[in-house]
Amino acid sequence: MRLARSCTPAGLIVPVVASGDHWFDLSPVTAEIGPAALSQQSLAGIRAAIDAGLQPHTGPPGQYAPPLAGIGKIVCIGLNYSDHSAETGAMPPSEPVVFMKAPDTMVGANDDVLIPRRSLKTDYEVELAVVLGATALYLASPDQARSCVAGFAISNDVSEREFQAERGGQWDKGKNRETFNPFGPWIVTADDVSYPQDLGLRLRVNGELRQDGSTRNMIFGVDYLVWYLSQFMTLYPGDVINTGTPAGVALGRADKAYLRLGDVVELQIDGLGYQRQTFKAA
Repeated sequence: MRLARSCTPAGLIVPVVASGDHWFDLSPVTAEIGPAALSQQSLAGIRAAIDAGLQPHTGPPGQYAPPLAGIGKIVCIGLNYSDHSAETGAMPPSEPVVFMKAPDTMVGANDDVLIPRRSLKTDYEVELAVVLGATALYLASPDQARSCVAGFAISNDVSEREFQAERGGQWDKGKNRETFNPFGPWIVTADDVSYPQDLGLRLRVNGELRQDGSTRNMIFGVDYLVWYLSQFMTLYPGDVINTGTPAGVALGRADKAYLRLGDVVELQIDGLGYQRQTFKAA
């Protein structure tokens, strides 16, 4: 299933779900796609409602809101692809590099992104996002992780590299401007992603292919990351993990082709949909 939130012309947000090629209004089943809707029990209820003839039938959303309301933490993993680590000149980390994004960075998949004032190094990063559907706390092994995952989505982990690496302190300063995490357009439930470690990721800037990678090149896979993070923090339903980006970011290019006003960025992950953002002034 694909869980999404549709923006109506009147500005209302309606929870919707797609099964195959058909879209359905989820309002009779749940008022919102939030943390409570991500439990195995709730997802089973949505499937049962579809099988029972959920009505009314609706077309695909014309405009997508972020597919998750009431989002909790956004936990991000840095330098998690072997090719990306190499392009930045960094040694592959022996443990996951962890930083955080604030919930207000989250916008819809096709919303505008704001380049910060005085920014010269705004960068793009296509990433596989993991959406938690159950609490993960001190998991005994990575084998327990998948039962805590509700689904997967696309994230653009937008970054300002000067703020991140040249202004002292931690990476968070370059990661947390509002609009810096386009997300969606939908969440694909985990039962429809048979193997998250074999997904192609692609990102284009103004039509030019910049990133063309695969989750096969993750240093730390999805199950390991959920288990690892559960040793240091409690992961709750509605938390999101951005799992890192492959090679091809502006930071790693010889021409350092950072984003400028008017640039259009398009992202795809196999089976998870498509994003398109225009970068504008803050």
